[in-house]
Amino acid sequence: MLSHIIYNARVFNEGRSFLGYLAVDEDGLIAEVAEGAPSRELLDSAREAVDAKGWLLLPGAIDAHVHFRDPGLTHKGDFATESAAAKAGGVTSVIDMPNVKPVTVTVADWERKMERATKVSHVNYAAYIGATSDNIPQLKDLDYTRMAGVKLFLGSSTGNMLLNDPATLRQLLSTVPAVIAVHAEDDAMVKAGTEWAKGEFPEGEVPIPMHSAIRSRGACFSAAKPIVDLARETGARLHLLHVSTQEELALLDNGRAEEKRVTAETCPHYLLLSAYDYPRLGAKMKCNPAVKLPSDAAALRKALLDGRIDTIGTDHAPHLWSEKQGDALTAASGMPSIQFALPLMLDILPPEVVVEKMAHNPARIFAIDRRGFLRKGYHADMVLVSTTNWTITRDDILSHCGWSPYEGRELGHRVERTFISGPSPLQFNR
Repeated sequence: MLSHIIYNARVFNEGRSFLGYLAVDEDGLIAEVAEGAPSRELLDSAREAVDAKGWLLLPGAIDAHVHFRDPGLTHKGDFATESAAAKAGGVTSVIDMPNVKPVTVTVADWERKMERATKVSHVNYAAYIGATSDNIPQLKDLDYTRMAGVKLFLGSSTGNMLLNDPATLRQLLSTVPAVIAVHAEDDAMVKAGTEWAKGEFPEGEVPIPMHSAIRSRGACFSAAKPIVDLARETGARLHLLHVSTQEELALLDNGRAEEKRVTAETCPHYLLLSAYDYPRLGAKMKCNPAVKLPSDAAALRKALLDGRIDTIGTDHAPHLWSEKQGDALTAASGMPSIQFALPLMLDILPPEVVVEKMAHNPARIFAIDRRGFLRKGYHADMVLVSTTNWTITRDDILSHCGWSPYEGRELGHRVERTFISGPSPLQFNR
């Protein structure tokens, strides 16, 4: 007996596409995926038969970079609301960041977050633990079959997670047997940029567009180069988050993600927006690192195609609209985007590339057990996407914050249905 079968679908998986079907057993595992039409016997054996109408059938997206605000910041959003937005957007698994309250820097903090996710999450889930100046000895002995990896902040962050002492960084990269996901911005350069901006506008608010000068491209490269060099020297497994400049691309190798020790992520806003959008969007697009120039967006798109950038994560970071008010120094940084990232990316990249960067490679890099691919015996995490023209409106938004930088944007792809074998905690093969 099958749970369900999806037929008449344009299946995209592992670099190829075909018109075919996929069957799911009663345990939520893929029983069969094949070209052509299923037999009448197979159709009749399923509790539900779904005619995909020629829509795209993709592995569910794995977003390895989300801020679901749970615990302590739940006035902005929580695991229930933000995972609902994720599922609506075809994201079937997420990895949550540690900069909440209290910060997730102990096993006890991590366990409490996972317990919360177990109760309310609509998608599969995992969480990082944050590195601090005093928890490095404990990080090497954790159970990384359950824990996604370690988050390293080289720029200012919540709590005590700023870590830029060279000796401590060497100890971290030399001893942790898991992925180290790094936010690379030079803290001293950001502080200098802040003081410069205050001097330029001593009598009033610092205009929002100045954010891209305060959080400069130089601050990104200045922090990224030494940590990438150290990772290569120590053999650490480093994942460089939210790459926003073409200069950072010079630090990265092209090729297959599973063959690299240093991999990289970019985000939809760095591909779709530029500093020229500040007059239109204002603080809606204020984020860290800052959005840069159109030439950077073009270079990042090219790097996705040639393999220098391995994944697309959203850095989903909801704030209340009231918190986004203010100037370049006071308005909150971060934006919600998880609900619309997959259709946005399908509008600008080939489906095979989107699947590689948003499903296959996150599964490879984090060694996620039996997810990220449409393979027999794998968990049946999938999404049906139509080629429908539609416009994002405020009524579509499920994130608790209730706004999106992409409101009013016309799209050519729409998530029609998301299938999840779970929701369950992610397991990692390490």
